[in-house]
Amino acid sequence: MRHRVKKKKLGRPTEHRLLMLRNLVTDLMEHGKVVTTVARAKELRRMADRLITKAKQEDKVKAIRDVLTVVTRKEVAYKVVNEIAPKYKNRNGGYTRLLHYDFRKGDAAPTAIVMLVEPLEEKESEEKAE
Repeated sequence: MRHRVKKKKLGRPTEHRLLMLRNLVTDLMEHGKVVTTVARAKELRRMADRLITKAKQEDKVKAIRDVLTVVTRKEVAYKVVNEIAPKYKNRNGGYTRLLHYDFRKGDAAPTAIVMLVEPLEEKESEEKAE
């Protein structure tokens, strides 16, 4: 039974699973999109959205430290805090998009593309408010 279990194990030991997801998040933040299996993509989306929310806080030093607990490279952490997070200051979540893509050639696993959403422009958000 899976009562109160929130994460998928993805067929890996805990340390391997966490490092794999950290690497996927780092690549997503560095390149803007990642192609992976659907199960991994769903877990990746959860981690990436929480990471951007942490990076949006006012204290930049604490934000960088929080981001570095997930991201594996300093340059990418600085990019998340200084470039990516300020774009989403008017958005309350939903920073990533998951698109079902194709089936992998070797084992026919369904794949998906996870990408960062285009941020809302201030003009568009004002028009929606009216």
